[in-house]
Amino acid sequence: MRIIVPMAGMGKRMRPHTLTVPKPLIPIAGKPIVQRLVEDIAKVCGEQVEEVAFIVGRFGTEVEKSLVQIAESVGAKGSIYYQDEPLGTAHAILCAKESLTGPVVVAFADTLFKADFTLDSSVPGTIWVQRVDDPKPFGVVKLDEQGHITDFVEKPQEFVSDLAIIGIYYFQDGDYLREELQYLLDNDIKDKGEYQLTNALENMKNKGTVFVPGRVTEWLDCGNKDATVYTNQRYLEYLQERGENLVAASAQLTNSVLIPPVYIGENVIINNSVVGPHVSIGSHTAVRDSVLSNTIVQQSATVLHANVTNSMIGNHATVTGKPDDLSLGDYNVVRV
Repeated sequence: MRIIVPMAGMGKRMRPHTLTVPKPLIPIAGKPIVQRLVEDIAKVCGEQVEEVAFIVGRFGTEVEKSLVQIAESVGAKGSIYYQDEPLGTAHAILCAKESLTGPVVVAFADTLFKADFTLDSSVPGTIWVQRVDDPKPFGVVKLDEQGHITDFVEKPQEFVSDLAIIGIYYFQDGDYLREELQYLLDNDIKDKGEYQLTNALENMKNKGTVFVPGRVTEWLDCGNKDATVYTNQRYLEYLQERGENLVAASAQLTNSVLIPPVYIGENVIINNSVVGPHVSIGSHTAVRDSVLSNTIVQQSATVLHANVTNSMIGNHATVTGKPDDLSLGDYNVVRV
């Protein structure tokens, strides 16, 4: 089994946080989004993951080393491929064509999920979906009476289905997928100006490939600041349900209260503060004389005399004062 992770996007909706790191490396409950995604997929695969292939922009060697380590953490080889132009989902996946062989899971790195199942590798293809109130921003599927997928529609402006594709796919035959993606590029077949995976899926379905919908218990989006803060909230609750220890032994708490669920990283210092619920604090961060709730604080940050909620605070950032709702990038300083 191989996992293919396209993640070359610039993450403009997550700025300023993506000015210094790619969006998939932003932490959720102490681990990068993409690490959470890879670990969760590895758990449901039901077999050993041989390789994790990441399709990236030119993010630099340190990011690439981090990604290889994520693959190695699930016992797999890590491979790096580049997408230098944003030409669509089909083009992104095809950038890793050397790894498109055998059974593969394709997972776009801006979504997490909660699920209690094991992947059924006996079916030709599985497309994970979730029912949504407004399907217009998503690719959607239509089903027949047998529950098989009959149509793939990219961002329908008129209602055809409310089953949104969440960005996770299983293909029993990665070589066949590679051929169909290459066909789109060779014949310049685009939808809305880009090479779309849904067009390849439609062609495969028309040639007899049976795709079935996979259902997840919960779909967690990381597309913008508010969505990412909410995903952190739900993921902390999920980890608490699993009984995981979320507070590092090296954390130093003085005259402070933690309201779970919270994640507290290594060597965090918390003095005279109330932290939680739904707060993640990265390693080497200091919080003093403050109240934090529903917030992500990354590594080596400082929060002083502040009341912070529904916020993201970047690496090495400093907050001093009384702001309530923040989206503060790396190395920024706010004093009120």
